[in-house]
Amino acid sequence: MTLATGTPARTSTTRDMAIRVASGPVGDTTRAGRCPHCGVRVEGEHDAFCCRGCEAAHALIRGAGLERYYAERTELPPRPEPSRERWDALPVQRSDDGTCEIRLAIDGLRCASCVWVTENVLARTDGVEEATVSYATGRASLRWDPGRVGLGELAGQISALGYRPRALGEERRPDRSLVLRLGVAAFAAANVMMLSAALYAGWLGPMDAGFIELFRWASLVFATPVALWAASPFFAGAVAGLRNRVLHMDVPIAIAVAVLYGQGVVGTIVGFDTYLDSLTMLVTLLLAGRLLESGGRRKASEAAVTLAATIPSTARRRSDDSLEVVAASDLRPADLIEVGSGEDLPADGLVFAGRGLLQRALLTGESEPTPVTVGDPVWAGTLLLDGAVTVEVTAVAEGTVVQQMAEELRRSADRGSRPSSADRIAPWFTAATLVVAAGTFGAWLALVGAGEALNATIAVLIVACPCALALSRPLAAAAGLGAAARRGILFRSSDALLRVADVDLVALDKTGTLTEGAVEVTHAADEDLRVAAGLERYSGHPIAGAIVREAIARGIPLPTGEDVREEAGVGMSGRVDGVDWSIRSGGAAAVLLEGPDAHTGLIRIGDRVREDSRRALAAIESLGTRVVLMTGDSLETAASVAAGLGISESLAGLKPSEKAARIAGWRAEGHVVLFAGDGLNDGPALAESDIGVAMGTGAASSILTADAVLGIDSVRPLASSMVVSRVCRRSIRLNQTRSIVYNVLAVSAAAAGLVNPLVAAVLMPLSSAMVLAGAARVERRVRYLESRSPGQERVA
Repeated sequence: MTLATGTPARTSTTRDMAIRVASGPVGDTTRAGRCPHCGVRVEGEHDAFCCRGCEAAHALIRGAGLERYYAERTELPPRPEPSRERWDALPVQRSDDGTCEIRLAIDGLRCASCVWVTENVLARTDGVEEATVSYATGRASLRWDPGRVGLGELAGQISALGYRPRALGEERRPDRSLVLRLGVAAFAAANVMMLSAALYAGWLGPMDAGFIELFRWASLVFATPVALWAASPFFAGAVAGLRNRVLHMDVPIAIAVAVLYGQGVVGTIVGFDTYLDSLTMLVTLLLAGRLLESGGRRKASEAAVTLAATIPSTARRRSDDSLEVVAASDLRPADLIEVGSGEDLPADGLVFAGRGLLQRALLTGESEPTPVTVGDPVWAGTLLLDGAVTVEVTAVAEGTVVQQMAEELRRSADRGSRPSSADRIAPWFTAATLVVAAGTFGAWLALVGAGEALNATIAVLIVACPCALALSRPLAAAAGLGAAARRGILFRSSDALLRVADVDLVALDKTGTLTEGAVEVTHAADEDLRVAAGLERYSGHPIAGAIVREAIARGIPLPTGEDVREEAGVGMSGRVDGVDWSIRSGGAAAVLLEGPDAHTGLIRIGDRVREDSRRALAAIESLGTRVVLMTGDSLETAASVAAGLGISESLAGLKPSEKAARIAGWRAEGHVVLFAGDGLNDGPALAESDIGVAMGTGAASSILTADAVLGIDSVRPLASSMVVSRVCRRSIRLNQTRSIVYNVLAVSAAAAGLVNPLVAAVLMPLSSAMVLAGAARVERRVRYLESRSPGQERVA
């Protein structure tokens, strides 16, 4: 098939991991113009589109009447690239009126004009009821009529503009009830504290009895919803604990709230001092601590949904001498299906006829494509990069490898969390507090009377309130979560952060974690790259895209190719600068470009190691942690990468299930394992490890499954997270120790009658302030340790 200049058609081609091109005339690059859409330099007297994607994007924007975008934009958009998401399989929210809603992440938004044009193109699409795009969050909210337009079409329009839409899982939102309770408690506490301050000031001079009475009743009004509603989770927790014969923190908290409120009601009616300020402040602080700890990681079912979305919803099944399009769920073993270049496989099977290149990143995580021919196994969700094959189905639905991975994620997602030290101390603390309070009441009742006995008992309950002990962990952990985030790693929960302190083995995926994870040009001469880009600019192949991107990055204007042809399983041919070139397969490591000149050049294609990976791994090992490289690549590739990174231990040729099995074996030996990966295939390993860390740019399912997400394209924050976790652990232990010492001394004094309820009410927030001060020192301690440990720079 002959292609007109600038309007090439795509068939298919077979590629390898390097391209050999013949040297030839570079041509006149002084006549460089600019692509009207993305601004890439192209050769020619007049501006021309650098690719068909930019031409389509330009037509889409003009067709929507949004030409002003080109005049007002302040940044150039990225070059459009095809999206391989299976949008029709994603779950959407359906309304009663029949419309659908979804939220998407959009990568590549560079300025307000990008947001404006994207939002308006979507909003002006027939069938779209509402479309909003946020530049601050990089997310879009869409509502549309599925009978008039599909989600795939809307995502395709975003991709055509040069931006990358990504699916979002159901995000866990803060508990609205908990937030509302905290708001009510904080508002009441602020008002009761002001009223109490006025009453305390009245002791220094005469205050009218009417105002005293008014302030007491006003304090009771504010404190009542706090005690009866805002504090209800503590009462519910105490009742549930007692019902199951468990004494935990909620029991003394509930008792203290009940006693303080009861004393406040009686004191307001009878006319003696109340401690409602202590009540409202206690509930506010405890609710704030509980809110800080709320969240947790997303459910594994969301990761399973994302995995399912990689499998096409339809398939082309061979029926006699014809093809019929059927739902993928209707396929049965022994069916024959046709799969073309650029398509994902809908089922597991064996190649019955044809050949091609299979991208197995879904299963192995490795970017290197694998040739397949008759008799070779193929799997659902994998991508046929080139060629065309007929596949005999061997497994569908739950029987496919992808669905088995999803089920494994569901089984291993919620292994439960270990009890904290505060949880272990709580039963003993609670029992001791109740025993001391009962003994105090009994002793003072026998010696003095009911009035003094009640005051002493209330003083014991107030001063022994476990607020400081309960807050020591969430406050220090919250400070640690912030410190970790500033260094580029976001933890789902405080439990996950604190477990990092115990990690003694770090296992790392290779592709996309220690390496860039994308096909790139690693070596090429400029003149060779220019000639290759002149042909490859018309191809949608991943390696072609890598060559064009490298040429653009080097500032090489893209030459115009003429009569460009791309043949399935053969290669490409065409003319550049009036000279005929043909790119042909030259084996597993090179593609030969033949021309009139006998000289050849070499363009190497590979997966580049991230620049700071070696230093980051050295920082991890300096903390006494063992590092292991895990990859699905060959032993030779793994050994080469490990040597370049200074890793002494590497495991190669591992399937996803084998990675998870290795991690399970290490854990059985007593190791605490942190695993970092980025692909769909890493889900089982992330779920099996004690701490799973996903790259923020990785597959959505790996992010949903992980305990933490790296916010930058580097593993450097892993070492920082270990330092932060150890500092947090130490801070929590110090705070708990101080709290216990304080409680022993204060309770003893209260029981002996040396501390009245008013003094106890003052001491209680002071103990909490001590915990707050300890948490505030987390960041300073982390910075100090980083200054003494090279390779652990803080992310600005």
